Amino acid sequence: MTEPQTETAAIPAARSLGLLGAVNARDLGGYRTAEGLLLRAGVALRSDGLSRLTDEDLARLAGLGLRRIVDLRSPAEVREAGADRIVDGMAVHQMPVFATDFDIHATLREALADRDPGKQRALLGGGRADAMMTGLYRWFVTDRIARERFAGVLRLLADPDGAPLLFHCSAGKDRTGWTAAVLLTALGVDRETVVTDYLLTNERSAAVVTTVLEGFRTRGLMDEPELLLPVFRAERSYLEAAFEEVETGWPDFGAFWADGLGLDEAVLAGLRANLLAP
Repeated sequence: MTEPQTETAAIPAARSLGLLGAVNARDLGGYRTAEGLLLRAGVALRSDGLSRLTDEDLARLAGLGLRRIVDLRSPAEVREAGADRIVDGMAVHQMPVFATDFDIHATLREALADRDPGKQRALLGGGRADAMMTGLYRWFVTDRIARERFAGVLRLLADPDGAPLLFHCSAGKDRTGWTAAVLLTALGVDRETVVTDYLLTNERSAAVVTTVLEGFRTRGLMDEPELLLPVFRAERSYLEAAFEEVETGWPDFGAFWADGLGLDEAVLAGLRANLLAP
Protein backbone atom coordinates (compact mmCIF):
# COMPACT_ATOMS: atom_id res chain seq x y z
CA MET A 1 0.00 0.00 0.00
CA THR A 2 1.47 3.35 -0.99
CA GLU A 3 0.30 6.71 0.22
CA PRO A 4 -0.87 8.89 -2.67
CA GLN A 5 0.47 12.45 -2.73
CA THR A 6 -0.81 13.76 -6.06
CA GLU A 7 -3.10 16.75 -6.20
CA THR A 8 -6.56 16.59 -7.72
CA ALA A 9 -7.80 19.16 -10.19
CA ALA A 10 -11.16 19.45 -8.48
CA ILE A 11 -11.95 18.33 -4.97
CA PRO A 12 -15.64 17.60 -4.32
CA ALA A 13 -17.09 18.90 -1.08
CA ALA A 14 -18.49 16.13 1.06
CA ARG A 15 -22.28 16.18 0.91
CA SER A 16 -24.02 17.40 4.03
CA LEU A 17 -26.60 15.01 5.46
CA GLY A 18 -28.77 18.01 6.27
CA LEU A 19 -29.30 17.07 9.91
CA LEU A 20 -30.59 19.88 12.12
CA GLY A 21 -29.20 18.26 15.26
CA ALA A 22 -25.78 17.40 13.80
CA VAL A 23 -24.63 20.17 11.48
CA ASN A 24 -21.27 18.52 10.74
CA ALA A 25 -22.80 15.24 9.55
CA ARG A 26 -21.70 14.44 6.02
CA ASP A 27 -21.21 11.72 3.44
CA LEU A 28 -17.70 10.70 2.39
CA GLY A 29 -19.07 9.52 -0.93
CA GLY A 30 -17.81 11.20 -4.09
CA TYR A 31 -14.09 11.35 -3.43
CA ARG A 32 -11.89 9.83 -6.14
CA THR A 33 -8.95 7.51 -5.58
CA ALA A 34 -5.63 7.53 -7.43
CA GLU A 35 -6.97 4.61 -9.51
CA GLY A 36 -9.92 6.67 -10.63
CA LEU A 37 -12.48 4.84 -8.49
CA LEU A 38 -15.16 6.75 -6.58
CA LEU A 39 -16.27 6.36 -3.01
CA ARG A 40 -19.89 5.30 -3.11
CA ALA A 41 -22.46 7.62 -1.60
CA GLY A 42 -24.38 6.66 1.51
CA VAL A 43 -22.04 3.99 2.89
CA ALA A 44 -19.42 5.81 4.99
CA LEU A 45 -20.77 8.75 6.97
CA ARG A 46 -19.02 11.02 9.48
CA SER A 47 -20.68 13.30 12.02
CA ASP A 48 -20.67 15.26 15.21
CA GLY A 49 -22.71 13.99 18.19
CA LEU A 50 -26.14 12.46 17.60
CA SER A 51 -27.75 13.17 20.98
CA ARG A 52 -29.65 16.20 19.66
CA LEU A 53 -31.11 14.68 16.52
CA THR A 54 -34.68 15.64 15.71
CA ASP A 55 -37.33 13.15 14.68
CA GLU A 56 -36.87 14.41 11.13
CA ASP A 57 -33.13 13.76 11.39
CA LEU A 58 -33.79 10.20 12.52
CA ALA A 59 -36.13 9.64 9.61
CA ARG A 60 -33.46 10.89 7.22
CA LEU A 61 -30.85 8.49 8.65
CA ALA A 62 -33.32 5.62 8.57
CA GLY A 63 -33.98 6.44 4.92
CA LEU A 64 -30.29 5.96 4.20
CA GLY A 65 -30.53 2.42 5.54
CA LEU A 66 -28.02 3.23 8.29
CA ARG A 67 -27.09 0.02 10.13
CA ARG A 68 -24.27 0.88 12.47
CA ILE A 69 -23.16 3.89 14.47
CA VAL A 70 -19.71 4.10 16.05
CA ASP A 71 -19.50 6.48 19.00
CA LEU A 72 -15.91 7.56 19.71
CA ARG A 73 -16.83 9.74 22.71
CA SER A 74 -15.62 9.05 26.23
CA PRO A 75 -18.10 7.83 28.87
CA ALA A 76 -17.97 11.28 30.49
CA GLU A 77 -18.92 12.94 27.20
CA VAL A 78 -21.83 10.56 26.76
CA ARG A 79 -23.05 11.31 30.30
CA GLU A 80 -22.83 15.06 29.77
CA ALA A 81 -24.30 15.31 26.26
CA GLY A 82 -26.51 12.24 26.23
CA ALA A 83 -26.57 8.97 24.32
CA ASP A 84 -27.07 8.82 20.57
CA ARG A 85 -30.65 8.99 19.36
CA ILE A 86 -31.36 5.99 17.17
CA VAL A 87 -34.23 4.05 15.66
CA ASP A 88 -34.86 0.34 15.45
CA GLY A 89 -32.35 -1.46 13.30
CA MET A 90 -29.41 0.77 14.19
CA ALA A 91 -26.67 -0.74 16.37
CA VAL A 92 -24.42 1.59 18.39
CA HIS A 93 -20.81 0.51 18.95
CA GLN A 94 -19.07 2.30 21.79
CA MET A 95 -15.36 2.76 20.96
CA PRO A 96 -14.22 5.56 23.28
CA VAL A 97 -11.03 7.39 22.40
CA PHE A 98 -9.84 9.77 25.09
CA ALA A 99 -6.51 10.70 26.66
CA THR A 100 -5.92 11.90 30.21
CA ASP A 101 -3.05 14.12 29.07
CA PHE A 102 -5.05 15.63 26.20
CA ASP A 103 -8.59 15.63 27.58
CA ILE A 104 -10.08 18.52 25.64
CA HIS A 105 -13.41 18.36 27.48
CA ALA A 106 -11.72 18.41 30.88
CA THR A 107 -9.74 21.46 29.77
CA LEU A 108 -12.93 23.19 28.65
CA ARG A 109 -14.60 22.45 31.97
CA GLU A 110 -11.60 23.81 33.84
CA ALA A 111 -11.49 26.97 31.73
CA LEU A 112 -15.20 27.69 32.17
CA ALA A 113 -15.35 26.78 35.86
CA ASP A 114 -12.76 29.41 36.77
CA ARG A 115 -13.86 32.75 35.35
CA ASP A 116 -10.54 34.41 36.13
CA PRO A 117 -9.30 35.81 32.77
CA GLY A 118 -5.68 35.51 33.88
CA LYS A 119 -6.02 31.84 34.73
CA GLN A 120 -7.88 31.15 31.49
CA ARG A 121 -5.12 32.89 29.55
CA ALA A 122 -2.51 30.87 31.42
CA LEU A 123 -4.35 27.66 30.55
CA LEU A 124 -5.12 28.35 26.88
CA GLY A 125 -3.10 31.36 25.70
CA GLY A 126 0.41 31.70 24.39
CA GLY A 127 0.02 28.80 21.98
CA ARG A 128 -0.87 26.34 24.76
CA ALA A 129 -4.26 25.43 23.27
CA ASP A 130 -2.63 24.84 19.88
CA ALA A 131 0.08 22.69 21.48
CA MET A 132 -2.53 20.63 23.30
CA MET A 133 -4.37 19.96 20.06
CA THR A 134 -1.20 19.04 18.20
CA GLY A 135 -0.26 16.71 21.03
CA LEU A 136 -3.67 15.07 20.84
CA TYR A 137 -3.27 14.29 17.15
CA ARG A 138 0.18 12.83 17.72
CA TRP A 139 -1.31 10.71 20.51
CA PHE A 140 -3.87 9.33 18.07
CA VAL A 141 -0.93 7.64 16.36
CA THR A 142 1.39 6.79 19.24
CA ASP A 143 -1.14 5.34 21.69
CA ARG A 144 -1.81 1.63 21.24
CA ILE A 145 -5.37 1.67 22.57
CA ALA A 146 -6.30 4.68 20.45
CA ARG A 147 -4.95 2.91 17.37
CA GLU A 148 -7.01 -0.18 18.26
CA ARG A 149 -10.20 1.88 18.47
CA PHE A 150 -9.61 3.58 15.13
CA ALA A 151 -8.82 0.20 13.59
CA GLY A 152 -12.08 -1.13 15.03
CA VAL A 153 -14.06 1.40 13.01
CA LEU A 154 -12.30 0.31 9.83
CA ARG A 155 -12.96 -3.36 10.56
CA LEU A 156 -16.65 -2.65 10.92
CA LEU A 157 -16.71 -0.73 7.65
CA ALA A 158 -14.96 -3.64 5.94
CA ASP A 159 -17.47 -6.20 7.19
CA PRO A 160 -19.80 -7.43 4.44
CA ASP A 161 -22.77 -6.29 6.53
CA GLY A 162 -21.04 -3.25 8.01
CA ALA A 163 -22.23 -0.45 5.78
CA PRO A 164 -23.94 1.94 5.77
CA LEU A 165 -22.03 3.06 8.87
CA LEU A 166 -21.73 6.42 10.59
CA PHE A 167 -18.85 7.24 12.94
CA HIS A 168 -18.74 10.28 15.17
CA CYS A 169 -17.31 11.97 18.26
CA SER A 170 -18.60 15.16 19.90
CA ALA A 171 -17.76 17.82 17.31
CA GLY A 172 -17.03 15.45 14.41
CA LYS A 173 -13.63 17.09 14.09
CA ASP A 174 -10.70 15.39 15.82
CA ARG A 175 -11.29 11.68 16.42
CA THR A 176 -13.77 11.58 13.56
CA GLY A 177 -11.40 13.61 11.39
CA TRP A 178 -8.49 11.24 11.95
CA THR A 179 -10.67 8.18 11.31
CA ALA A 180 -11.80 9.68 8.00
CA ALA A 181 -8.22 10.64 7.10
CA VAL A 182 -6.94 7.10 7.67
CA LEU A 183 -9.86 5.59 5.76
CA LEU A 184 -9.49 7.88 2.75
CA THR A 185 -5.71 7.45 2.67
CA ALA A 186 -6.00 3.66 2.80
CA LEU A 187 -8.40 3.72 -0.14
CA GLY A 188 -5.98 5.78 -2.22
CA VAL A 189 -7.42 9.29 -1.93
CA ASP A 190 -4.69 11.92 -2.26
CA ARG A 191 -3.47 13.90 0.75
CA GLU A 192 -4.80 17.27 -0.35
CA THR A 193 -8.32 15.88 -0.68
CA VAL A 194 -7.98 14.24 2.73
CA VAL A 195 -7.00 17.59 4.25
CA THR A 196 -9.80 19.39 2.43
CA ASP A 197 -12.37 16.97 3.82
CA TYR A 198 -10.93 17.48 7.30
CA LEU A 199 -11.09 21.28 7.04
CA LEU A 200 -14.74 21.22 5.94
CA THR A 201 -15.59 21.10 9.63
CA ASN A 202 -14.74 24.80 9.87
CA GLU A 203 -17.31 25.61 7.22
CA ARG A 204 -20.04 23.32 8.52
CA SER A 205 -19.62 24.27 12.20
CA ALA A 206 -18.81 27.98 11.87
CA ALA A 207 -22.21 29.27 12.96
CA VAL A 208 -22.35 26.92 15.96
CA VAL A 209 -18.84 27.88 17.08
CA THR A 210 -19.63 31.59 16.80
CA THR A 211 -22.81 31.15 18.84
CA VAL A 212 -21.09 29.10 21.54
CA LEU A 213 -18.16 31.50 21.94
CA GLU A 214 -20.41 34.54 22.05
CA GLY A 215 -22.53 32.76 24.65
CA PHE A 216 -19.47 32.27 26.84
CA ARG A 217 -18.83 36.01 26.61
CA THR A 218 -22.37 37.22 27.27
CA ARG A 219 -22.82 34.82 30.20
CA GLY A 220 -19.65 36.11 31.77
CA LEU A 221 -17.82 32.80 31.55
CA MET A 222 -14.91 34.20 29.52
CA ASP A 223 -13.61 37.65 28.67
CA GLU A 224 -11.64 36.19 25.77
CA PRO A 225 -13.60 33.24 24.35
CA GLU A 226 -11.39 33.41 21.25
CA LEU A 227 -8.79 31.62 23.39
CA LEU A 228 -10.84 28.50 22.63
CA LEU A 229 -10.66 28.85 18.84
CA PRO A 230 -7.70 26.43 18.54
CA VAL A 231 -9.86 23.82 20.28
CA PHE A 232 -12.98 24.46 18.22
CA ARG A 233 -11.35 24.74 14.80
CA ALA A 234 -9.82 22.15 12.51
CA GLU A 235 -6.30 23.18 11.54
CA ARG A 236 -4.16 21.70 8.80
CA SER A 237 -1.22 21.61 11.23
CA TYR A 238 -3.09 19.23 13.54
CA LEU A 239 -3.72 16.65 10.84
CA GLU A 240 -0.20 17.07 9.50
CA ALA A 241 1.15 16.34 12.99
CA ALA A 242 -0.65 12.99 13.00
CA PHE A 243 0.71 12.06 9.58
CA GLU A 244 4.19 13.18 10.67
CA GLU A 245 3.92 10.79 13.60
CA VAL A 246 3.01 7.98 11.20
CA GLU A 247 6.07 8.81 9.10
CA THR A 248 8.28 8.90 12.20
CA GLY A 249 7.14 5.55 13.51
CA TRP A 250 6.74 3.49 10.33
CA PRO A 251 8.49 3.26 6.94
CA ASP A 252 5.29 4.07 5.04
CA PHE A 253 1.52 4.10 5.40
CA GLY A 254 1.30 0.43 4.48
CA ALA A 255 3.53 -0.47 7.41
CA PHE A 256 1.40 1.70 9.70
CA TRP A 257 -1.70 -0.09 8.42
CA ALA A 258 -0.25 -3.52 9.18
CA ASP A 259 1.88 -2.91 12.26
CA GLY A 260 0.38 0.23 13.78
CA LEU A 261 -3.29 -0.53 13.23
CA GLY A 262 -3.00 -4.31 13.08
CA LEU A 263 -5.01 -4.47 9.88
CA ASP A 264 -4.38 -6.82 6.97
CA GLU A 265 -5.08 -6.99 3.27
CA ALA A 266 -8.43 -8.67 3.92
CA VAL A 267 -9.68 -5.56 5.74
CA LEU A 268 -8.48 -3.34 2.91
CA ALA A 269 -10.17 -5.62 0.38
CA GLY A 270 -13.40 -5.42 2.38
CA LEU A 271 -13.25 -1.63 2.47
CA ARG A 272 -12.66 -1.48 -1.25
CA ALA A 273 -15.53 -3.88 -1.93
CA ASN A 274 -17.95 -2.00 0.31
CA LEU A 275 -16.99 1.60 -0.44
CA LEU A 276 -15.56 1.90 -3.95
CA ALA A 277 -17.26 1.90 -7.33
CA PRO A 278 -16.01 2.46 -10.91
